[in-house]
Amino acid sequence: MIDDRVLVSRVLSGDMHAFKLLIKQHERLVAHMIGRLVKNKEEREELCQDVFLKVYEKLGEFSFQSKLSTWIATIAYRHAINQMRKKKMLLSDISEVESFAANFMEEENPESLLAEHDLNDVVIDLLDKLPAPYKAVITLYHVDGMSYPDIVLVTGMPEGTVKSYLFRARNLLKEKVMKYLGKEELL
Repeated sequence: MIDDRVLVSRVLSGDMHAFKLLIKQHERLVAHMIGRLVKNKEEREELCQDVFLKVYEKLGEFSFQSKLSTWIATIAYRHAINQMRKKKMLLSDISEVESFAANFMEEENPESLLAEHDLNDVVIDLLDKLPAPYKAVITLYHVDGMSYPDIVLVTGMPEGTVKSYLFRARNLLKEKVMKYLGKEELL
């Protein structure tokens, strides 16, 4: 793996192999960011390509005040949010998120879920039902291993909001998984 500074300088000097390497190193991160916010496969693929085009266009402005991965995740997150807004798929405001929490806790048929999926698939399915900001925060923290400050940079949310969303998302998932398993002491 090439140092980010070397990689960026090679891309800026026109080395397309270096740009392909940059894409390879960050494609999973971008796919996670986009995939947690956008469900349509074709739209996700198009958005991922758009993100890397934007990265290429703006790379000269990157000043290494954060990690390259954080900067790229920020572009991916904001691009997905902007696309959702353009498609009138606006993020829920706080009151809608709160009312969602109550609806989310309603019982589904765990027997049918168990027949179709193993527990990991169920957790992923439940995660996908969270509001977009919850999905983004929990994915950035647990899947991509980002710190609170990095998530703040990516999402533009205050750190308290990030912590709150992460706490709420974990609790919603825990409650739903416990109901699914029929156990009270899961986590």
